[in-house]
Amino acid sequence: QVQLVESGGGLVQPGGSLRLSCVASGITFSRYAMRWYRQAPGKERELVADITSAGENSYYLDSVKGRFTISRDNAKNTVYLQMNSLKSEDTAVYYCRGSLGYVDHWGQGTQVTVSS
Repeated sequence: QVQLVESGGGLVQPGGSLRLSCVASGITFSRYAMRWYRQAPGKERELVADITSAGENSYYLDSVKGRFTISRDNAKNTVYLQMNSLKSEDTAVYYCRGSLGYVDHWGQGTQVTVSS
Protein backbone atom coordinates (compact mmCIF):
# COMPACT_ATOMS: atom_id res chain seq x y z
CA GLN A 1 0.00 0.00 0.00
CA VAL A 2 1.39 3.34 -1.07
CA GLN A 3 1.31 6.16 1.45
CA LEU A 4 2.63 9.69 1.41
CA VAL A 5 2.21 11.36 4.78
CA GLU A 6 2.85 15.06 5.24
CA SER A 7 3.58 16.72 8.54
CA GLY A 8 4.98 19.95 9.94
CA GLY A 9 2.18 22.35 9.12
CA GLY A 10 0.68 24.74 11.62
CA LEU A 11 0.07 28.34 12.57
CA VAL A 12 3.00 30.73 12.24
CA GLN A 13 3.39 34.49 12.32
CA PRO A 14 4.45 36.43 9.21
CA GLY A 15 8.20 36.24 8.84
CA GLY A 16 8.36 32.90 10.59
CA SER A 17 9.50 29.50 9.37
CA LEU A 18 8.15 26.00 9.05
CA ARG A 19 9.61 22.78 7.77
CA LEU A 20 7.26 20.36 6.06
CA SER A 21 8.07 16.67 5.73
CA CYS A 22 6.56 14.02 3.52
CA VAL A 23 7.38 10.40 4.30
CA ALA A 24 6.70 7.83 1.59
CA SER A 25 6.10 4.12 1.96
CA GLY A 26 5.18 1.39 -0.49
CA ILE A 27 7.25 2.87 -3.33
CA THR A 28 10.86 2.86 -4.44
CA PHE A 29 11.25 6.44 -3.27
CA SER A 30 14.63 7.05 -4.89
CA ARG A 31 13.10 6.59 -8.35
CA TYR A 32 10.41 9.22 -7.90
CA ALA A 33 10.50 12.91 -8.64
CA MET A 34 8.88 14.63 -5.67
CA ARG A 35 6.81 17.78 -5.67
CA TRP A 36 5.14 20.11 -3.22
CA TYR A 37 1.86 21.73 -4.18
CA ARG A 38 -0.43 24.06 -2.31
CA GLN A 39 -4.06 25.04 -2.52
CA ALA A 40 -5.47 28.12 -0.90
CA PRO A 41 -9.22 28.54 -0.32
CA GLY A 42 -10.99 29.41 -3.56
CA LYS A 43 -7.86 28.95 -5.63
CA GLU A 44 -6.48 26.22 -7.85
CA ARG A 45 -3.77 23.89 -6.66
CA GLU A 46 -0.35 25.15 -7.72
CA LEU A 47 3.10 23.63 -7.94
CA VAL A 48 5.39 25.16 -5.35
CA ALA A 49 8.60 23.19 -5.79
CA ASP A 50 9.92 19.97 -7.18
CA ILE A 51 13.07 17.93 -7.01
CA THR A 52 14.43 15.21 -9.24
CA SER A 53 14.85 11.66 -8.03
CA ALA A 54 18.51 12.03 -7.06
CA GLY A 55 18.06 15.59 -5.88
CA GLU A 56 20.29 17.11 -8.50
CA ASN A 57 17.75 19.59 -9.89
CA SER A 58 14.90 21.58 -8.42
CA TYR A 59 12.23 24.04 -9.48
CA TYR A 60 10.48 26.78 -7.54
CA LEU A 61 7.40 28.89 -8.04
CA ASP A 62 8.56 32.46 -8.58
CA SER A 63 6.79 33.77 -5.51
CA VAL A 64 8.69 31.40 -3.20
CA LYS A 65 12.17 31.62 -4.74
CA GLY A 66 14.75 32.58 -2.15
CA ARG A 67 12.39 31.73 0.71
CA PHE A 68 11.57 28.03 0.26
CA THR A 69 13.98 25.13 -0.17
CA ILE A 70 13.05 21.63 -1.27
CA SER A 71 15.32 18.74 -0.33
CA ARG A 72 15.15 14.99 0.02
CA ASP A 73 16.73 12.16 1.94
CA ASN A 74 16.38 8.98 -0.07
CA ALA A 75 17.68 6.89 2.81
CA LYS A 76 14.70 8.09 4.88
CA ASN A 77 12.14 8.10 2.04
CA THR A 78 11.45 11.71 2.91
CA VAL A 79 11.12 14.99 1.04
CA TYR A 80 11.22 18.30 2.88
CA LEU A 81 10.08 21.84 2.25
CA GLN A 82 11.85 24.44 4.35
CA MET A 83 9.78 27.61 4.34
CA ASN A 84 11.29 30.84 5.60
CA SER A 85 10.07 34.44 5.65
CA LEU A 86 6.50 33.23 5.46
CA LYS A 87 3.81 35.58 4.24
CA SER A 88 0.06 35.57 4.67
CA GLU A 89 -0.29 34.61 1.01
CA ASP A 90 1.55 31.35 1.74
CA THR A 91 -1.49 30.19 3.72
CA ALA A 92 -2.76 27.00 2.09
CA VAL A 93 -2.99 23.25 2.37
CA TYR A 94 0.34 21.82 1.24
CA TYR A 95 0.47 18.47 -0.54
CA CYS A 96 3.33 16.28 -1.60
CA ARG A 97 3.22 14.29 -4.80
CA GLY A 98 5.47 11.53 -6.06
CA SER A 99 5.73 10.96 -9.80
CA LEU A 100 7.34 8.22 -11.85
CA GLY A 101 6.37 8.26 -15.51
CA TYR A 102 2.58 8.14 -15.58
CA VAL A 103 2.30 7.03 -11.97
CA ASP A 104 1.34 9.62 -9.38
CA HIS A 105 0.80 9.40 -5.65
CA TRP A 106 -0.51 12.19 -3.43
CA GLY A 107 -0.45 12.82 0.26
CA GLN A 108 -3.44 13.99 2.28
CA GLY A 109 -2.09 17.49 2.85
CA THR A 110 -1.03 19.60 5.81
CA GLN A 111 -2.44 23.01 6.67
CA VAL A 112 -0.12 26.00 6.82
CA THR A 113 -1.60 29.21 8.21
CA VAL A 114 0.42 32.40 8.30
CA SER A 115 -1.25 34.98 10.50
CA SER A 116 -0.52 37.39 13.30
